Amino acid sequence: MRRLLAILALAWAMPLAAQLEAPAEPVETPAPVQTIAATQEAGADEQIAERIAGIFAELPAFGGVEVAVSEGVVSLSGTVPKAEDVDRAEAIVNRVAGVVTVENGLERDLSVSADSAGISVLGERWESLIRALPLIAAALGVWLLIALAGYAIAGFGRLWNRVAPNGFLAELIASAIRFGFTILGLVIALDMVGATALLGAVLGGAGVIGIALGFAMRDTIENYVASLMLSLRQPFRANDHVVIDDLEGRVIRLTSRATVLMTLDGNHLRIPNGQVFKAVILNYTRNPQRRFDFDLGVDADDDPNAASKLGRETLRDLPFVLDDPPPEARIEQVGDSNIVLKFLGWLDQREADYFKARTRAIAAVKTALEDAGFALPEPIYRLRFDPRSATIPMAPAGEGQPASPAPSRPAIPDITVTEGDEDVRPADEIGEMVEQERRRGGDEQDKDLLDRSRPVE
Repeated sequence: MRRLLAILALAWAMPLAAQLEAPAEPVETPAPVQTIAATQEAGADEQIAERIAGIFAELPAFGGVEVAVSEGVVSLSGTVPKAEDVDRAEAIVNRVAGVVTVENGLERDLSVSADSAGISVLGERWESLIRALPLIAAALGVWLLIALAGYAIAGFGRLWNRVAPNGFLAELIASAIRFGFTILGLVIALDMVGATALLGAVLGGAGVIGIALGFAMRDTIENYVASLMLSLRQPFRANDHVVIDDLEGRVIRLTSRATVLMTLDGNHLRIPNGQVFKAVILNYTRNPQRRFDFDLGVDADDDPNAASKLGRETLRDLPFVLDDPPPEARIEQVGDSNIVLKFLGWLDQREADYFKARTRAIAAVKTALEDAGFALPEPIYRLRFDPRSATIPMAPAGEGQPASPAPSRPAIPDITVTEGDEDVRPADEIGEMVEQERRRGGDEQDKDLLDRSRPVE
């Protein structure tokens, strides 16, 4: 029994001890509420009014405020120059001892004379600007001197032409130097007058404008960068015979904006460098050896191997056809009425004109095949009459009807080919026109960027 009572007493004492040991939670005390006295001392309203008027007299914004106090209630009337001054005046009055409440009747003065503070600020700024004119003049002078130094350094054309691989890059370096010195002078000048924050704002706005202009002028920028890359890579020389995509001609010059060609019929062709840089360029001039080919068809009953051998031997006997690589002949296809043979030969473009040599080769092989008895048939068509077609009476030629005479061919006049007619030397009229155009030159903006001293890509 005693044991049971001890256990019960211990169980009751443990929670009580825990409550005693736990720290008491802080009790939030409510903020004291300002009470209004039941009585007021004599002369208290006059003292409050004098105190508020004295405070407002020290503040220029409250010069037009009228104060009236009755039983601790302050009435404000009049005008203030700014809207935030209305709340500011009420906050000041509430801090004066003895004020029960505030009747705020202040309004913002919208008349021109009310902005005398702003006008005075402008006047002060104008006076400070007048006082700072000598410093501004000195800053402008420093800016001008630094900019002139940059232009003087950029004017060393021979130095930059030696450093840069071509004239276009040399001009780019000179322009970068001029721009860099101008910006450096501007930064120093603004730092002298204490307006570096303005520079940050200007550069930030210039960055945004630059991004917008970059998107708007991306084709122009792409063309400019392509001109720089082409001037460095030198993909062709002047007077090279090239095909740029599907545009063919002789190169006159490479400018900072376009590649100028002279077409094979003597017309000028300007291709934007952005298009040239991305185009497939075929250069016929880089390798003097060039292969020509042509097709001839022999009768299906003829031996194509014998015709190929005769054509190869005929090409080999032509003086302008090179022995190495040797001429070739291939069976191209079997047609409806003939076997098409492709003949190929190589020539040196410095010694023979491509078009003249190909013309002579075609004529020589054709004549050799015909003289050897090979037929060069025209297209043959077969007509088939089925049972649904009308019966066509046909009688042999020997049974009462004379055979139709074969159609006669017109007589071909005998024309003697002279040595001058067989001349296959290169015809370089377009090349001479290109050289004349290059000697005349272009304007300063169309300066030729092709440089023979640099290796061709």
